[in-house]
Amino acid sequence: SLQDQFDNLEKHTQWGIDVLEKYIKFVKERTEIELSYAKQLRNLSKKYQPKKNSKEEEEYRYTSTRAFLATLNEMNDYAGQHEVISENMTSLITGELTRYVQELKQERKSHFHDGRKAQQHIETCWKQLEASKRRFERDCKEADRAQQYFEKMDADINVTKADVEKARQQAQLRHQMAEDSKAEYSSTLQKFNSEQHDHYYTHIPTIFQKIQEMEERRIVRIGESMKTFAEVDRQVIPIIGKCLDEITKAAESVDHKNDSQLVIEAFKSGFEPPGDIDFEDFTQPMKRAVSESSLSNSRGEGKSEPKFGGKSKGKLWPFIKKNKLMSLLTSPHQPPPPPPASASPSAVPNGPQSPKQQKEPLSHRFNEFMTSKPKIHCFRSLKRGGAGPEDFSNLPPEQRRKKLQQKVDELNKDIQKEIDQRDALTKMKDVYIKNPQMGDAASVDQRLAELGQNIEKLRLEAQKFEGWLAEVEGRLPMRTEQARRQSGLYEAQNTSTVNSCAQDRESPDGSYTEEQSQETEMKVPATDFDDEFDDEEPLPTIGTCKALYTFEGQNEGTISVAEGEMLYVIEEDKGDGWTRIRRNEDEEGYVPTSYVEVYLDKNAK
Repeated sequence: SLQDQFDNLEKHTQWGIDVLEKYIKFVKERTEIELSYAKQLRNLSKKYQPKKNSKEEEEYRYTSTRAFLATLNEMNDYAGQHEVISENMTSLITGELTRYVQELKQERKSHFHDGRKAQQHIETCWKQLEASKRRFERDCKEADRAQQYFEKMDADINVTKADVEKARQQAQLRHQMAEDSKAEYSSTLQKFNSEQHDHYYTHIPTIFQKIQEMEERRIVRIGESMKTFAEVDRQVIPIIGKCLDEITKAAESVDHKNDSQLVIEAFKSGFEPPGDIDFEDFTQPMKRAVSESSLSNSRGEGKSEPKFGGKSKGKLWPFIKKNKLMSLLTSPHQPPPPPPASASPSAVPNGPQSPKQQKEPLSHRFNEFMTSKPKIHCFRSLKRGGAGPEDFSNLPPEQRRKKLQQKVDELNKDIQKEIDQRDALTKMKDVYIKNPQMGDAASVDQRLAELGQNIEKLRLEAQKFEGWLAEVEGRLPMRTEQARRQSGLYEAQNTSTVNSCAQDRESPDGSYTEEQSQETEMKVPATDFDDEFDDEEPLPTIGTCKALYTFEGQNEGTISVAEGEMLYVIEEDKGDGWTRIRRNEDEEGYVPTSYVEVYLDKNAK
């Protein structure tokens, strides 16, 4: 039936709208995936970007790491194209189709409303025709009965003439009513037939045609959206291709030779390789020859003492005087004696015994010293990440020169900034003087004075570093130890024992000794030992101490002290139980740490 066709069309068009809404949902989820992917790419690029003012930022001077940085930047642009895909799909597909679905629903509702209205109209006409037909049929039957009654009355001789006339009139009335019903039924039938023709040949086909056009537009629209779906992706392909081309270009710019050269420049020390090791002749029965790079005389053999040589080599042994070196090499290795039970030295009849000397060759003691783990303060501070000396004397020459140059450049930039500020304030002051209503000229005087002081401080600081830089580059003569002490860096640079900070020792020709690598050349000719080391300055004091008990240092390397005596501390206890002290310029040595009360200078290093 026609009603069934309307039901089928209604179901089909609703299914079409559901398909469209499903496609809209699909595109919306695709845009969310694109946005999420772009966000993850951006986060990934940001995660691996070098942090400002960090070691990672310095590493990006190499071509390989710069190529990686370019890759990160291109990935950021790559993510931006996926955001473009999401935005275009949202505006061109999701938004447009959502509006179209609303319009489609309204149009579909209107068409089916017209169809139902036409169906109801034809049904009403049919009902009217049926009513007219039943009325005509009823009137015809009533007219037949009235006619039959009249004829019966007319044939009966017992009926009065009046009754016959009355029956005749009733029959005529019924007959007239039947004729009227017939005419009405005929008219209604003609009208219904006309309406039915229009319904099936005009109204319903028109509605079906509109529904068909609506459905075809929906199909065309979803096809166009699918095409747009592909075009949005295709539009960003050239830009994505450029991003990939840039990544390829960055990868091709990687230069292994350049990176290797940068590593060489970064870690070049400036040290010269050590000289050849001389042959040691042990066939001498009384006295052995010692090479320039080893020390083999034992402490107890012979009366001649080892001497560090050789100005001819252009290098100085970076430690101490002769008596200081012997004291170092014979310093106690065993635990110190415990303090006496009573405060009086008489409680210990013979006094605490200093440790016995190890009867081993001096060369063996030196080799043990050179191969033992150094307790160098500046090395430990560097391992802990602490700051080194201000003049970078703990670095090799080439690295020190670079650091000093960098510091000088930074100071010059700071000076220029301060000068620019001063010039700006000076101009402002001139304006205030010429136009007092704009401001008080005296209000900037204090700031100008502060800037002048800052500039002067920075210039002095720059001159100090320029002096060190010139010294490294060999433009100025070597500074004396007194000049080092005046600069406030003497204690940080000239600690001469093994357990203190390594020195920045330079030979007269500007070369450096290799204290940090522990490969210092040790030369022991028969002369010039005292001449080389008598010129060395004594170790700086790092505090004072008070003797709690009397200690009679009888063996070499120790020093005797009296109870209550005040002395200078030149080396702290390094964990072996001994503290190094000095009484005067020529008397110094080790005492048990438990025998003295130490007062360290906070500013000493």
